[in-house]
Amino acid sequence: MKYLDEYRDPALARRLLDELRATATRPWRIMEVCGGQTHTLVRQGIDELLPAGMRMIHGPGCPVCVTPLETLDRAMAVAGRPEVVLTSFGDMLRVPGTETDLLSLRARGADVRVVYTPMDAVRLAAEHPGREVVFLAVGFETTAPANAMAVLHAARLGLTNFSVLVSHVLVPPAMTALLDDPDCEVRAFLAAGHVCAVMGWHEYEPIAARHRVPIVVTGFEPLDLLEGILMAVRQLESGRFEVENQYVRAVRRSGNTAARDAVRTVFRVTDRAWRGLGELPGSGLELRPSYARFDAARRFAVDGLRPAEDPVCIAGAVLTGARLPTDCPAYGTRCTPRHPLGAPMVSAEGTCAAFHAAGRRKEVPSP
Repeated sequence: MKYLDEYRDPALARRLLDELRATATRPWRIMEVCGGQTHTLVRQGIDELLPAGMRMIHGPGCPVCVTPLETLDRAMAVAGRPEVVLTSFGDMLRVPGTETDLLSLRARGADVRVVYTPMDAVRLAAEHPGREVVFLAVGFETTAPANAMAVLHAARLGLTNFSVLVSHVLVPPAMTALLDDPDCEVRAFLAAGHVCAVMGWHEYEPIAARHRVPIVVTGFEPLDLLEGILMAVRQLESGRFEVENQYVRAVRRSGNTAARDAVRTVFRVTDRAWRGLGELPGSGLELRPSYARFDAARRFAVDGLRPAEDPVCIAGAVLTGARLPTDCPAYGTRCTPRHPLGAPMVSAEGTCAAFHAAGRRKEVPSP
């Protein structure tokens, strides 16, 4: 694919790296808030080619990973009901809950199905009026429009056996929470291009101004990321703190108006718990009262949940960038993509999975 090859040109990458080394005078810390960007940075070794002392901090950009354990346990409790067909994207099935995961639950007889879009779940509900079809709706602003459209479509069809278990989270409040931490080392952000393609970047402007951090909306290919890092460093070196758009081929400041309107029609902002960050005010979405009939959490009351993370797993610290996957005592031994202890080793956007796929191993001290 020539179009993608143009954004992976090694000669251009070397030029950008040379310019970055010539520009940076301090060991800046820059955080990317996107699992797809993390995988590119680690797979291509970009994070290891940066100027001496400069470091990329891998933030809470994996939608599967930030979904709190309580949501997973609730989904499994709902999936265990004989009348329920629980649907979700493939990654969610392997994320460990307190006692098991959705894939193991399916092996024991629960009707748990992988779908490729939430509309697949709506179609299942229409085809099986005698079953309760639940879609586990997780993710950032990127997936919210499709989930909103599924609810709107189910309402138009008059379906009474379709519902969504909502665990949507919003990126700007998480960035603010990280910056409010007195121990935060982040001096600039790379913002996820697909989130901004939906929502635009106007919500980032107050963050940049208040916290004096450059925010660069960035794509996902190697040259996108190198240029985004260079743009952030240029701002830092010149004392500017603005929102800039590297991903000009896909993102406008206003975002996608139709998608934003669909989200606003179906959802409203609420407090939401994040794995690794805890409950953040105004950081999530919930169904508006006019669509509460599609809320699986209300339709299926689940009591007595006692979520408990594996005591060895440091997923929370990895998600906030406080620790690297290789700092975990279970990394690559007890915890692997085949037998994960935590969500970051499961998801295609998880930092632990990125490190493992790239062959990153723990450093063994010399004798």
